[in-house]
Amino acid sequence: MALWRLAYVLKTPISSSSKTLNPNHTLLFTSPFSTSFLITKTPHKFKKRRKKQDSPRTKPVQTQPNLLPHLERIVTRDAHFRFLTKTKDYLSKQPHRVLRLDDAGKLHRELGFPRGRKVSKSLQRHPLIFETYRHDDNRLWIGFTELMEELMEEEKAVMEAMEADRVNKVRKLLMMSANKRIPLSKIYHCRLLFGISEDFRDRVAKYPDYFRVVVEEDGKRVLELVKWDRLLAVSSLEREFVVDEDKVKRAFRFPVKHGKELGLDEEDSRKLNLLNSLPLVSPYSDGSRLDLWTLEAEKYRVGVLHEFLSLTLEKRASIHHIVEFKEEFSLTKHTYQMLFKQPRTFYLAGTEMNWVVFLNDAYDQNGVLIDKDPQVEFNEKLYKYAEMQEMEPGVALVSNLGATIGGSEVRTILDRGCCNGSSGDTSLFTRSS
Repeated sequence: MALWRLAYVLKTPISSSSKTLNPNHTLLFTSPFSTSFLITKTPHKFKKRRKKQDSPRTKPVQTQPNLLPHLERIVTRDAHFRFLTKTKDYLSKQPHRVLRLDDAGKLHRELGFPRGRKVSKSLQRHPLIFETYRHDDNRLWIGFTELMEELMEEEKAVMEAMEADRVNKVRKLLMMSANKRIPLSKIYHCRLLFGISEDFRDRVAKYPDYFRVVVEEDGKRVLELVKWDRLLAVSSLEREFVVDEDKVKRAFRFPVKHGKELGLDEEDSRKLNLLNSLPLVSPYSDGSRLDLWTLEAEKYRVGVLHEFLSLTLEKRASIHHIVEFKEEFSLTKHTYQMLFKQPRTFYLAGTEMNWVVFLNDAYDQNGVLIDKDPQVEFNEKLYKYAEMQEMEPGVALVSNLGATIGGSEVRTILDRGCCNGSSGDTSLFTRSS
């Protein structure tokens, strides 16, 4: 059989063109059989897939074992109720608190629903809060339900009862800021963070002893501090120092670099770091005069952000809120890294692009805020109703929370809150003027 095949190959004529195309052609390796059926490449399903790199938009800030699920769930909850929060805020500013459904479909950014989706899908998630109805013009409109209208009145009562507390919050923000002035637009943008009412820009006229509104050449309205109050210029850390000195000393860590040849044990290293960490710098100092990259300036920025978070309703803030006050608080582009180096006090949740910073001590192990503002209690009640598809039996419609906040209770809140001074010993802190 092999001789027959060899004879067949020798008798097969070879054209001159094939010799030209392949000069290395050898008669002995010429075969009349096709090899096209052979698999010469690795199939796609067997190829080793490259792991897709995480982008800052999706990469989580924390990984195990540093992850705190109870705080991460709060960030997830905020995303879940984004449509509720933004639509409630937008709708409350409309005439008669109504909006045409056709117009609402074009306001995905203002109302907080995904782009390209129907707004009606988001409305159906909260039937006790929002309703649609057909007007005389035969068009569909969006409005609040009767229950939600009652809740809005309750929230208004809470705002009225807590007005003095909110005024003090704004005064403290101004006292911390450079040049003791902040554009009104920035305070308005972050008003929900501090529980400030929608009409605060008009209410400041009621407090000429505290605030002054200046209109700049470009038309920007800037809120300025009229008078410094030394009783308000006391940070939450300074008040806590009077109660628990050791806790405040452990709040921040600014380690001293040293060689291994020193042979320091853990206690010696702690004492050495204290020399670098103390004294802290008061957030009510003039941080704009500090050299930007010195240790004292970093202590000031850390203290400012701690005080800023202590003024918020839920003792937390997102990157967007913090960046809003970048110039006023002399912050740098390294704020994320600066906070990440202080895990004892701050916890960063979310993703690297959209992170949220928490005050660790403000929450218990279950992620429940320890000291709740009346506005926070109202928000939690609103979330409860928003999750219901129908009114459950035995659930009261609306308790008059605003009416229960009387003068004595407001004074109690102010006494334990973040807006009062302290006459205790605060020698642990320095103030740069």
